[in-house]
Amino acid sequence: MCDHCNNYFSREVEKPFLECDAIALLRFYQVVPSKKGRVPPARGILSPGHTPVTVYRHPGFDPDLIVDMAPEAAQGVLKANRGMLILPTEGDLPSGSRVSRFLAKVALEAMAAKLVSEAAGLEYLADEMQLDAIRNHARRGETQAWPVHVRQIYPPEEKWVNESGSPVQIVNEFDILLTDNGEWYFVLALFGRELVINYGGPEIEGYQQWLCEHDNASPLYSGKNAYDWRLRRSQ
Repeated sequence: MCDHCNNYFSREVEKPFLECDAIALLRFYQVVPSKKGRVPPARGILSPGHTPVTVYRHPGFDPDLIVDMAPEAAQGVLKANRGMLILPTEGDLPSGSRVSRFLAKVALEAMAAKLVSEAAGLEYLADEMQLDAIRNHARRGETQAWPVHVRQIYPPEEKWVNESGSPVQIVNEFDILLTDNGEWYFVLALFGRELVINYGGPEIEGYQQWLCEHDNASPLYSGKNAYDWRLRRSQ
């Protein structure tokens, strides 16, 4: 990818997704910094007084959490015997193309990763006409109503067992699902929040049907991945 296109996708596709309330809050609580080492802040209320505050996290520093408020409000807080900091726990993903364009881009990158070792694999990815729609959606957002299936398949704080036997969190994981009806779906989980998009077009009914037929199990932990679930999950 040339620098011009790379900067375009970073500015127009990745940045809007990473800065939406749901993802920014997820990054705040899970302390996921940007490339510059900054964790998105969270806005909340400090009582008594219902004082609006902004909370910053600085991983690696002590303290790693700093509450910012107006100077006049700070005086009232200091005089109080006790108080409570109230923060939102999660946010909803926005509707429209902000999420679907990001997912379309990542879906194509995931397919490229699968095909890169195959002879003429990347040529197929670039030339396959059936992928033109999702390619154009990632590039230009030409299809505004491209549905994305969203659900939480495990808590963000879920622990897993790595190869050395230590409990760890999984930031992201993905797979490509081929249904019995011949539809291809990209399945991505970010701290357990599953996002699914159809490679073939702006329809999600086929994935919903697949879920009904498989007891709502995630493709990430069913079928060929079922044993992996039992092996990795921390007790």
